Amino acid sequence: MRNTLSTTAAPPLELKPLERMRLPADRITGNNRNTLGPCQISATNDLEAIDSWLRRVKDSSQTFRSYRKEIERLLLWARNQHKTISDLTADDLYRYKDFLADPQPAAQWCGPRLPREHERWKPFEGALKPRSINQALVIIGSAFSYLTAAGYLRGNPMALVSKKRLGQQIKSNKTVERYLEVDLWRFLWEFITNLPLASKAQRDHAERVRFLFALLYLQSPRVSEVANHRMGDFVEVRQRWWWRITGKGGKTERIPVKTAMLQALARYRRHLGLSPLPQADEDTPLVCSLRGHKAISADMVYRLVKQTCAQAADELVLVSPQKAAWLRRASTHWMRHTSLTHQAEQGVDLRYLQASARHASIETTQRYLHKEEENWHREMDKGGDL
Repeated sequence: MRNTLSTTAAPPLELKPLERMRLPADRITGNNRNTLGPCQISATNDLEAIDSWLRRVKDSSQTFRSYRKEIERLLLWARNQHKTISDLTADDLYRYKDFLADPQPAAQWCGPRLPREHERWKPFEGALKPRSINQALVIIGSAFSYLTAAGYLRGNPMALVSKKRLGQQIKSNKTVERYLEVDLWRFLWEFITNLPLASKAQRDHAERVRFLFALLYLQSPRVSEVANHRMGDFVEVRQRWWWRITGKGGKTERIPVKTAMLQALARYRRHLGLSPLPQADEDTPLVCSLRGHKAISADMVYRLVKQTCAQAADELVLVSPQKAAWLRRASTHWMRHTSLTHQAEQGVDLRYLQASARHASIETTQRYLHKEEENWHREMDKGGDL
């Protein structure tokens, strides 16, 4: 067995995203590699094996990014331990779980969110919370299950990890918390509608941001659905407009388009020099690049939302530092939660809300109901005071 201990201090690890990563020649495979039995994938090293696993989810950009992020982090950590994926044991995975809760040295591993090609890109923004650690380990478990079932690995170390230890070490809270209250959403929308329009560049930016947030709030899409769809996916059937949307699992469904959404779409299209409403099967991207009618990536959608929320928070901080801090945390998925929560609070029937959100079960949709929490709080206030 290869000696994995180093007798001298290792130089700082060079952290690179998965697509730019190269494994040292002596660590392209590890001790758990199956070299005797049949293998159902053509991978000759761990990076090729990981790529085979990731190809299964490439049709869903949001899932792909989540899977890539977690396996990338694990591979970088393993390299720092002088190991590779096919070297890792159950004990290693327990240590990795502890690392996720406190990635040290922080200066090496953590930094602000930057494009993957940026020279100062880091795999972490900071320590992960218990819920995020649990999600990371679930994804890693999926990778090991796949590689073991394919015959690439001799055994699955995740199968030996105690499920109790992998469980979330936090009190379960079944309601969605990451959303904007109505007053905070109204502040954000007012900020967006008052973006400067003095120059063409400012108008192009403002109109795109205005349409993007209208889409996120009125139609509750996932970020991948914003990036992957075209204006021609808005279709008129029997004098009613629908959004033909392909979501999780490649499933295509139709959801109603609100009147306000049609108005926002028409405004944005006029700004782009297009007719107010799209033609059937029109190929214009839903949200366009500022350099012509070209699609933008899901990562760009995410960055536009984060940038806009941060700018709005800068204006709010002197009035309410707490609300400004909350707004600064908002992301594209927060906007989906905000949309669904507000619809639930406005009394939209749960059956229709479930259909519009494209949830597999009504229990998922019920997480957006906060009325019982309000009633509980109100009833407790009837008790004695000091």
